[in-house]
Amino acid sequence: MPVGLIGRKLGITRSFTPEGKNIPVTVVECGPCVVTQVKTTESDGYAAVQVAYGERPARRSTRAMISHDAKAGTAPKRTHREFRCADDAEANGFSLGQVLTVEALSGLKFVDVVGTSKGKGFAGVMKRHNFTGLSASHGVERKHRSAGSIGSHATDRGHGAKIKKGKRMAGQLGNARVTLRSIDVVGLMPDRNLVLLKGPIPGPIGATVVVRAATRLYKRKARVQAAG
Repeated sequence: MPVGLIGRKLGITRSFTPEGKNIPVTVVECGPCVVTQVKTTESDGYAAVQVAYGERPARRSTRAMISHDAKAGTAPKRTHREFRCADDAEANGFSLGQVLTVEALSGLKFVDVVGTSKGKGFAGVMKRHNFTGLSASHGVERKHRSAGSIGSHATDRGHGAKIKKGKRMAGQLGNARVTLRSIDVVGLMPDRNLVLLKGPIPGPIGATVVVRAATRLYKRKARVQAAG
């Protein structure tokens, strides 16, 4: 599977093994996806494949996107993602208008899932960064959940007017791109374009996610994948 698939998170349920073991799984509808563009080094300077997923009414799309998808012989799509290829030969393995289904995941034991986590609004340092907070003993001022002093973390050896980049402070929690690596593939349902993934994945119900072949595997999982 040289490129990924775009899908939609449907919900969570459980799957039972023949031995009766209960496995929590997330159900993802992967595809069908359409190849809307094939890029090569000669034409674009690099090799890549663009994949589209989800129907969108023409009135909700733009003329540029309608024309772009029409070149692939498909109706306007909602989501487009581009996947880099190692070389032109890999990119040329795909054709414009080709339909990719969940069967592309067959043979894979582990996948990576990319999505946007749930947005939880403005949060303090205890909830956002797991700070322990200040002492709550007798006589302490009522700011037990505050971050404490930040002046010593300024620039210019502690005398500057700005806080160093990356300082953990209160702010927006969630609503960020998240990649979960090496998730177990519990099962496939090709007739319904469904894949069952072990455990949770980022995003709310109905969120758009990208499922791709695992790029980094621990030794144990690498042995399992090699064994097929």
